[in-house]
Amino acid sequence: MMETNRILLRPWRECDAEALFKYASDPDIGPRAGWEPHKSVEESLQIIRTIFGGDHMWAIELKETGEPIGCVGYLLKGESNIDIGENEAEAGYWIAKPYWNKGICTDALKLMIDYCIRVKGFTALWGDYFLDNPSSGRAMEKCGFADTGKETLCASLAVGSDRPVRVMKLEANFFNKTP
Repeated sequence: MMETNRILLRPWRECDAEALFKYASDPDIGPRAGWEPHKSVEESLQIIRTIFGGDHMWAIELKETGEPIGCVGYLLKGESNIDIGENEAEAGYWIAKPYWNKGICTDALKLMIDYCIRVKGFTALWGDYFLDNPSSGRAMEKCGFADTGKETLCASLAVGSDRPVRVMKLEANFFNKTP
């Protein structure tokens, strides 16, 4: 588990299905990240069992309440929406609307970056965000990601495959230079 004074990154649990549905059913959440809003607690449970069940997706738990309020994780080559190298990963994250603009997503992303660089040994992390969701790009910038100047479409997304994304990159050597 990884943590700050406000949040804890931990594996998803089946008992999180109701909390996941509570936030992932919001029509303002999923489409900003490329997926459909959840339609039932059962669907959220299935997402926990399949997509969130691996070893590189974590619930963002708010310590104050013990409730999962978002997700952070990484995708490997072949899973990623963008063309990445063998020793690289794509960062992904979302946070429930009541917690937007509070720095929680940035904190979670920093924890995951530290894990990816120091524990997994990735040489670079990539990210992308829809142009109409610049706050996602700002979270990456606060964590050291740089704009590559590239825009692309992500054909594999359930929502937004026809909307361009901006591609960002964080080199491991940059991360290792920061205090």
